[in-house]
Amino acid sequence: MTLPRLYPILDTGILGQRGFTAVKAAEAMLEGGAQILQFRHKGSYRRAVFEQAEQVAELCWKAGALFVIDDRADIALLLNAGVHVGQQDLPPGDVRRLIGPDRILGFSTHNEAQLRAAAEEPADYLALGPIFETASKQKPDPVVGLEELRRLRPLDQRPLVAIGGITRENARAVLDAGADSVAVIGDLLPRELSYESIRARMEEWQRIVR
Repeated sequence: MTLPRLYPILDTGILGQRGFTAVKAAEAMLEGGAQILQFRHKGSYRRAVFEQAEQVAELCWKAGALFVIDDRADIALLLNAGVHVGQQDLPPGDVRRLIGPDRILGFSTHNEAQLRAAAEEPADYLALGPIFETASKQKPDPVVGLEELRRLRPLDQRPLVAIGGITRENARAVLDAGADSVAVIGDLLPRELSYESIRARMEEWQRIVR
């Protein structure tokens, strides 16, 4: 498969802290050219959260964009979405049994050992990180860095998504080091948050990764 060069992640916690919903952010990002969105919610899927995910799924479908749910294969099944799982989640093999052969499945890795072990997993793409220091996780794994990304890239031929601390200033270096796509959370959100500012930031990102 071929992934878009930019992999935006909608983190409900970060958005909620800033008084913005994932639905509004998704609308602006898709209008700005996003071709894939991941819905990331760390917590229980109460009805209001599920309804947000459902609305984002509908927006992605209308825009012709891929939609991925972080961690939760059951929610992805309900929304006809792809799934991205981490090292502590349900193993990719079990997720594949649940979602079938056609839905997109991503798997996070954080070091050489995990990347090598992922060779046996039925994932469509792999993620590697954190490439740089990140504030989006409470207990992040050790930083990978650009040189290690470059060294590890040849170990797997599937699309590789770099994640962790990636900004407009360093994204080009990450892509040049071998990443097929860059996953971004915080730098998608301008200081002054509005529909217009998020759309403009997404358009800026599209020019950077082009």
